[in-house]
Amino acid sequence: MGRRTNGRRADEGSISIFVALCAVSLVVLVGIVLEAGGRLRAIENADALAQESARAVGQQLDEAALLSGRGYVLKGDLDAARKTADSYLEGKNVTADISFRGDQTVVVQIRTTYRTTLLGAFRVGELDVRGQGSAGLVHGVRQAENP
Repeated sequence: MGRRTNGRRADEGSISIFVALCAVSLVVLVGIVLEAGGRLRAIENADALAQESARAVGQQLDEAALLSGRGYVLKGDLDAARKTADSYLEGKNVTADISFRGDQTVVVQIRTTYRTTLLGAFRVGELDVRGQGSAGLVHGVRQAENP
């Protein structure tokens, strides 16, 4: 038995401090997992939006140039391609940057933010999120030349 002082044992209350520290640590750990999972979902969503936006720009091909072998040529100019991507992304609170890699691939990069829930207590209200998608022209009669 523990030594009694003034009618109480010397070790009374020590387990309460341990439980309190464990509870705080558990709450912090759950918060980190929730925020990391939310940011990963936001990144996945940004990648999906960028991929679909790149496909929308890819639908703006000049079919006559494609069939004549001139490659990946848009019907309009780069501004028309940006308008196509912007119209697809309208209302989704993202900014897009469109570029072309070679003459057969369109690349769309998306920037947006993830609004935090628990990190707001530490004055971290938003986290930067970026996504990237591309669409490429694939040639071939029986199988694709470009993987």
